[in-house]
Amino acid sequence: MQSHSAKAAASGEKVIATNRKARADYSVEETLEAGLALVGSEVKSLRAGSVQMSDGYALPNKGGELFLHNLRIAPYGAANLFPHEPTRARKLLLHRAELDRWAAKVRERGYSIVPLVLYFKGGRAKVQLGLVKGKTHEDRRQDIKQRETKREMDRMVRRR
Repeated sequence: MQSHSAKAAASGEKVIATNRKARADYSVEETLEAGLALVGSEVKSLRAGSVQMSDGYALPNKGGELFLHNLRIAPYGAANLFPHEPTRARKLLLHRAELDRWAAKVRERGYSIVPLVLYFKGGRAKVQLGLVKGKTHEDRRQDIKQRETKREMDRMVRRR
């Protein structure tokens, strides 16, 4: 499976940040691309790479919209007259059918929505969202075991 950043380089996308913590803490069931409603200084700050997304999550509100919370975009230095709030809730732009399907899963089955990758595509800020379930301690141990056995197999292949 090819990582998003490898695909992005091939398709002309510019990856801003990846949430490596999300893949370690959660098992990703589904992914989806969404647009972000941003103000100008946030876009400038994203182009400078000033973003932290490890604690980010998305929640549907009562109006049937999806908002991204705890995505920290640092204030842009040159926008000192009207700076943006660094951790404000940002609206996600999705098709209604996708939004309704994911909102239903989050409400009833114990899923969460977390941002996985933040990137520019065609000059627009996009976020790859993941529909995730939290990993248990045993799941994490299993991942470590698989990673170690793969590493051992690679070593054996290199020796021959």
